[in-house]
Amino acid sequence: MIQSIKGNGGRPTGPPDLFEIMSKFSGGGPSRGRFSGVFGIIALLFLIWAAMTSFYTVQPEQRGVVKRFGSVIGITDPGLHFKIPFGIDQIQLVATERVLKQEFGFRTQDTRQGERSTYSSGGFEDESLMLTGDLNMIDVEWVVQYRIEDPIKFLYQMREPTRTLRDISESVMRRIVGNMLGSEVLTIGRVEIQQKAGDEIQDILNQYDAGIRISTVEMQDVVPPPAVQPAFNEVNEARQERERMINEAQKHVNQEIPNAEGAALRTVAEAEGYATERVNRADGESIRFSAVLLEYQQAPRVTRSRLYLETLNEILPNIGQVLVVQEGQVGPLPLLDVNRENMRDAGGDR
Repeated sequence: MIQSIKGNGGRPTGPPDLFEIMSKFSGGGPSRGRFSGVFGIIALLFLIWAAMTSFYTVQPEQRGVVKRFGSVIGITDPGLHFKIPFGIDQIQLVATERVLKQEFGFRTQDTRQGERSTYSSGGFEDESLMLTGDLNMIDVEWVVQYRIEDPIKFLYQMREPTRTLRDISESVMRRIVGNMLGSEVLTIGRVEIQQKAGDEIQDILNQYDAGIRISTVEMQDVVPPPAVQPAFNEVNEARQERERMINEAQKHVNQEIPNAEGAALRTVAEAEGYATERVNRADGESIRFSAVLLEYQQAPRVTRSRLYLETLNEILPNIGQVLVVQEGQVGPLPLLDVNRENMRDAGGDR
């Protein structure tokens, strides 16, 4: 409002006019200098802001997702890039070349450079405690390692991709462990569980089109809960003792059966050799008998005497006592006096 009341020699009274104030700043003198200085500072700040928001850097393990007015327009590779300043282009950096991980049942604590990593397992029973197929409680700790395959899908396909990944991993692991025996999970089933869990998690993520690629699923400590640890140790020791006794029995069987088979084969071989020897000896005896029979048929007396003497030659060396009688008396053995027998045979022949 412009006041029309004038006083003091025609000068206006009351609040100053807005146009008058603007004219002072736009006119000459000190007021104009001050206005120019403020405008220069604002312009300089504006230029600095524009320069600082017109470029960005993408690290080697990252990819940059560029949004313009909230709409994704592309992905940039590692390096220095320029964009429209003043927040028109917005950049979201995603670590696509880095292997990320989700831990279940434990957490890795921050450690200094060159020191060993430390882990904390307390307070995560809601993640690790599971029920096996034989209704036993078991404490399972595992790690899911993954990479971001498509940064756009990872950022905008799901609301919370990492939380979804954790929920899927926990659900799949509980289902697999729940379909197996507790002894299998603790001993021989670890490799099978890891393989099946990785495949099933990846299948579900592909259905969600989440842009995540599962690298590995690695099981860490798989133990019974602390409350039943002593009882489980006793059961485990009993099972180990049973396995040891079974192995010793199997070892004894593996030793005794070959020995018995070897003895049986040796007995059979000896029997076969004895049978062959008896058959060959019988064949030889029959051939010899046939030959002696042929000689006997040609010269009966001579052959009989020869056979008698040969028999005495075999028997007499084994006799411990030998009787010697006077000449002219009948000997203790028939046919011992060969000359007399030959003379009798010669007179008979005549």
